[in-house]
Amino acid sequence: MSSIQVALQAIDSFVWGPPLLILLVGTGVYLTVRLGLLQVLRLPLALRLVFGRDQGQGKAGDVSSFAALCTALSATIGTGNIVGVATAIKLGGPGALFWMWMAAFFGMATKYAECLLAVKYRVTDANGQMAGGPMYYLERGLGSRPLAKLFALFGIGVAFFGIGTFPQVNAISDAMTLSFSVPREVTAVVLTLIVGLVTLGGIQSISSVSSKVVPFMALFYIVSCLGVLVANASALPDAVALVLSSAFTGQAATGGFVGAGVLLAIQSGVARGVFSNESGLGSAPIAAAAAKTDSCVEQGLVSMTGTFFDTIIICTMTGLTLVVTGVWSGDLSGAAMTSAAFAQGLNPHVGQYLVSIGLLFFAFTTILGWNYYGERCTEYLFGVRAIKPYRLIYLALVACGAFLHLDMIWLLADIVNGLMAVPNLIGLIGLRHVVVAETRAFFARHEDTEPEGETQTA
Repeated sequence: MSSIQVALQAIDSFVWGPPLLILLVGTGVYLTVRLGLLQVLRLPLALRLVFGRDQGQGKAGDVSSFAALCTALSATIGTGNIVGVATAIKLGGPGALFWMWMAAFFGMATKYAECLLAVKYRVTDANGQMAGGPMYYLERGLGSRPLAKLFALFGIGVAFFGIGTFPQVNAISDAMTLSFSVPREVTAVVLTLIVGLVTLGGIQSISSVSSKVVPFMALFYIVSCLGVLVANASALPDAVALVLSSAFTGQAATGGFVGAGVLLAIQSGVARGVFSNESGLGSAPIAAAAAKTDSCVEQGLVSMTGTFFDTIIICTMTGLTLVVTGVWSGDLSGAAMTSAAFAQGLNPHVGQYLVSIGLLFFAFTTILGWNYYGERCTEYLFGVRAIKPYRLIYLALVACGAFLHLDMIWLLADIVNGLMAVPNLIGLIGLRHVVVAETRAFFARHEDTEPEGETQTA
């Protein structure tokens, strides 16, 4: 292992260590208290807004609230839902799933706050499109242009060299080669052309594809998981009991599993949970800012359901599938572990194809979502003239992603992804009084009641 890689691993361990995880979850806990359990008490309203008929007709914005949510989900529902959950349970045991739930529960309050701020402080750019996200509420709300520029720079880094391109392209090419014997060169060419056709059309094109693909792929994967869980229904109560008990007691080694303590279960569960749903990282607000809405609170409610769908539902399906089939304690890891669970729970031949198809759709939509995030960060730093060069560079990176070795790239991606969260969380904490004030005013107007929590004082 090179000295550069050793240094990057050390930086990665520090960035994603206890301080950042505590800050991420702590911000969610604080907002949960200040907003009076909004993610529980207002979830029914949020779901009605997601699936309601009023999708922003006649309101300012580029796409419907549902399309904005799907664009955000296209980036968060990815390989982390298949590979990330398997990695967390491999490292921390079944109890890691419980801590993923906890990260998601408090993360819903964080996602609500950051997307509320995105709509409140959004602007119209030179192309007539809505532009918003942490860059804008850090500058216009918090008054810190340096922090805003730092966030945008990290955002472009993640889009170019991290989550947006190389890992996703590799996942797609691996799946196509292993399951369908398609050469990497063919996959690279076809994928680049498809991504180009979609992304060159901007947010309307990306959101249009996401609105169709995201619900389909999520439903496809959930039904596949339910097939395994129904086939192993008798083992489900014990699996849930194991998740709950090992979350607080740790898990002794069995089979190929090395055994995990409570601290490792917490760390792996929280880290993978945050990595999957991206609550607090500042990516989803960029998509939320494009929504056709005249209420920042309503869009915050719609956006927080993304964490609910991503982690509480989809990651739970993966986790329980791994536990009921018992593959979590074997020698396999990552996508191979999930494939083995489907093969054992359904059919040896069908299992591999289901996971490959799931990875294919999940990775493809993540490429689309992160293209948009990087584009908005580029526009913030360099203006609208830089959008076209950005898109061409992004496509070039997609084209070569299938042929790269990812050890170093994954480390860089992890580091930059974690660093994105720091300026965003500073913004959330600094603007917490704005979030509380907007929330209380909204529910006072619409229901003549205020959500529980503290007063508006910061």
